[in-house]
Amino acid sequence: MSDQALKRPISQPRDRQPDLTSTWRVSWVISDTIVMTKRNLMKYIRLPQLLVFSTIQPVMFVLLFAFVFGGAIDTPGVDYINFLIPGILIQSVVFGSSQTSVGLADDLNKGMIDRYRSLPMTRGAVMAGRTLADSIRNTFVVFLMLGVGTAIGFRYQDGLLKALAAVALVVLFGYAFSWIAAFIGLLTRNPEIAGVAGFIWVFPLVFASSVFVPVETMPSWLQAFAEVQPISATADTVRALMLGTPVEKLWYMLAWMAAILAVFIPLSVWKYRRLT
Repeated sequence: MSDQALKRPISQPRDRQPDLTSTWRVSWVISDTIVMTKRNLMKYIRLPQLLVFSTIQPVMFVLLFAFVFGGAIDTPGVDYINFLIPGILIQSVVFGSSQTSVGLADDLNKGMIDRYRSLPMTRGAVMAGRTLADSIRNTFVVFLMLGVGTAIGFRYQDGLLKALAAVALVVLFGYAFSWIAAFIGLLTRNPEIAGVAGFIWVFPLVFASSVFVPVETMPSWLQAFAEVQPISATADTVRALMLGTPVEKLWYMLAWMAAILAVFIPLSVWKYRRLT
């Protein structure tokens, strides 16, 4: 009798044997991802300046738009601070995704990826750990921004549960964009270039949206773009959940997130394997 036959339980037919290899692979992926997530989060403990400076910019945006531009921007039926804060949350996580580009490019530049290759670990865990760690950072930033907004007059209009649902959507949207940033970081392989490339493309995307002003105030040619892009759909959905207005673009926003993940997760994994 062969060794394989001896290892297989007699009580179960061969075609009903559990796929232990697949089970182990899933377990390894989860375990390695957790380890890499902890590794990336440790940077914020060792270098708290990273977290401090990643929160200064969105706080400055809140204060500038609320007190400098708020009086000049007309938002019929809603106070501008209530219109602004949901959009600022989207802007914060999207801008924050550039750190994913820089982090991966830095690891490539310093040879950390080569070190990971020498370890018995799944390759996808490197990027999964990076994006999850950045999502945890985004969660902290989102709650900080809500605290700042509440301090200067922002108020929920439709209960805590919908507000928490809105926060969850913001974090998930930032997670989707972090995979785009991961692909950019793998393409550039240089932290300085990744910092520019990971930020410059989202800047016009954020400002040509409903994050800071109603789309109706834009020129007609720009409205056509602003109404269909994912940042406007997400800002409108989060704003509706927090202010108690009809939620009209939820499925449109979820479709955008699913499309981004479906495209950029495989692209990032493919690029990572090609590089290493």
